[in-house]
Amino acid sequence: MEELIQLKEIKKYFPWKKQKYVKAVDGVSLLVNKRDTFGLVGESGSGKTTLGRVMLRLIEPTSGSIFYNGKEISKIKKINKNLRKKMQIVFQDPYSSLHPRKKVKDIIGSGLRNHHMVKNEDELIEKIERFLNLVGMGKEHLYRYPHELSGGQRQRVAIARALILNPEFIVLDEPTSSLDVSVQAEILNLLKKLREELNLTYIFITHDLFLTRIITEKIAIMYLGKIMEYGDTESVFKNPMHPYTRALFSVIPRIDAKMRSKKIILKGEIPSPVNPPLGCRFHNRCINKIGEICERKSPPLKEIVDNHFVACYLYG
Repeated sequence: MEELIQLKEIKKYFPWKKQKYVKAVDGVSLLVNKRDTFGLVGESGSGKTTLGRVMLRLIEPTSGSIFYNGKEISKIKKINKNLRKKMQIVFQDPYSSLHPRKKVKDIIGSGLRNHHMVKNEDELIEKIERFLNLVGMGKEHLYRYPHELSGGQRQRVAIARALILNPEFIVLDEPTSSLDVSVQAEILNLLKKLREELNLTYIFITHDLFLTRIITEKIAIMYLGKIMEYGDTESVFKNPMHPYTRALFSVIPRIDAKMRSKKIILKGEIPSPVNPPLGCRFHNRCINKIGEICERKSPPLKEIVDNHFVACYLYG
């Protein structure tokens, strides 16, 4: 498999009052292969959205390295236009991610104009229509404003805007969370279809474990800026190893009573990312803590079985 994105010890700290920092992402390393859909999963505040934006250099990492197609892009002062076209994002909320005073043709076409990818207005309209058709819309939507569209249509416009620059890599930041369930299914099917047709690579950011299993090939579980576990999606779902992963999976609704497991209720609250616990980030809520080492030293991610990594001292 060809590697597209590699992160090495990425950190992103946001300044806080009195010389303190919000440690949103704190030493994350992972690999994303071409044409994969890689899921980033975690509770609110786990750092998954920040990590997705750092990958695209929409926000700058505090430290660490980002490699794209084998070339380090984290040290480049300004991402050039050719590279920027290859990396796009679809934001969570289509209500706020589309300019309310611009028509659909201007929202989708702005990237083509900025990158000088069309020669005239006729070519612009022709290309926009083609990508509207690709996402299940038509030329009748060209001159509408976002408020004249449904939530699902708005998200289709956002997807068309990302696709029109012919990217290789798209970060999907909870792209269905604000949509009705029936519309969610349509958008997910559309994204899967587009990935196959256009050879796209996705980072799929979500807190919905059910959707993650449906759409992703690989998955990383995040907690307080750290990756607790990652690997092939089916391997992680069939054999969750980290105590935090097991707690998350224990509350997934299941129709078959035989498949239901006892719910693991975590004690306490998620600590503040301004002052996270020493050692393992999860140790103060963990029911499997094995001793002082959990409190003193952060466990490294170790490959326990093929392509299945866990950061936990339970595994040596």
